[in-house]
Amino acid sequence: MDIPDVEDPEFWQHDPDAALAGLRRDCPVARQPSGRFWTVARHDDIVTMSKDPAAYTSSKGVLIGDLKRTVTGTESILYVDPPRHVAMRRIVNRGFTVRRVAELTPVIERIVTGVLDAIDPAQPVDAVDVLCAPVPLLVIAHMLGVPAEDLPTFRMWSDAIAIAATDATDPRAMAAVDFFVYFNAKLDARQSESEPPPDLLTALTADSDLTRAEQLGFCMSLLVAGNETTRHLIAGGLVALAEHPRQRAMLVDDAALIPVAVEEMLRWITPIVAMARTTTCPVTLSGTAVGADEYLVMLYAAANRDETVFGSDADRFDVTRSPNPHLAFGIGEHFCLGAQLARLEAKIVFTEVLRRWPDYRVLDGVRMGASTLLRETAELPILFRP
Repeated sequence: MDIPDVEDPEFWQHDPDAALAGLRRDCPVARQPSGRFWTVARHDDIVTMSKDPAAYTSSKGVLIGDLKRTVTGTESILYVDPPRHVAMRRIVNRGFTVRRVAELTPVIERIVTGVLDAIDPAQPVDAVDVLCAPVPLLVIAHMLGVPAEDLPTFRMWSDAIAIAATDATDPRAMAAVDFFVYFNAKLDARQSESEPPPDLLTALTADSDLTRAEQLGFCMSLLVAGNETTRHLIAGGLVALAEHPRQRAMLVDDAALIPVAVEEMLRWITPIVAMARTTTCPVTLSGTAVGADEYLVMLYAAANRDETVFGSDADRFDVTRSPNPHLAFGIGEHFCLGAQLARLEAKIVFTEVLRRWPDYRVLDGVRMGASTLLRETAELPILFRP
């Protein structure tokens, strides 16, 4: 079969699921046309890779875009293997325990209510700008102690850093430098406070085992993971429900189904489409032998439609699907820290949107972004009250 070029951002921009299904069926472990890396398309193979950091290291790159730059392995916890990864993750876990996330419920409810109250439902709006981006941005800003007046800059940094994962230009690199300068000053301020607030910056500075570079790497990872992925989950979920009106009607009739529906949105959309590992020894996946020091890209977007895991209706959107062992948050040591937070934000957003505007309409002009990292909804015209 013709192997699709997953390194081309435009491949992801134009409905890649049919091509991914072909890979999953006919060539589950495939060398890319460029010869620079392999793709892995099946659910079981990706689980195997993710649970074996000794054979599949993160230290040599985790993004398709990392192939275009020098990776030091110290940029973020994403690039760290056990046992160091376990120690670093434990520090930030304090901010993402089940209890701590549950305590954020009233904060998120206030944020969502404020954002929705500001929307004129009788006028067409870009839902990305008025809803999908502001909610997770405000939540992660709250958790990082970012004041309201800095939020516009905060979003600009987030967007630039996320795009740089696919296309690292000088202006985007400068945005990252500005981000680091800003948070370096924030971290300095935390260390000098006698009674610092109980936010994530305080958790980072309270542990002397982290270097300043590691602290800043955490800030960047939390910004992108806590904002961009949830943004595209909400946007993609709005589209999916509009395209499947019977499924949406089920949620309008019974809001108790929304948490299960959010899991299906995560599977269906797969906000993070791919991550990578490098082999440390020869391995075999789906009968294909791969040598040591080979770059393998795990296609989460393909694995989340795997018929051997999700059944013959894997290509159908079903808000009642259970169990739902999707890989939208990864699996193993690098399972997403903010998974419970993203689920909670999406649950609150969809509960309130469907309560207010159960018949919202997606208009012409939906535009997907070109990214090798994110299933990115760049523009989403919606009339909330037709």
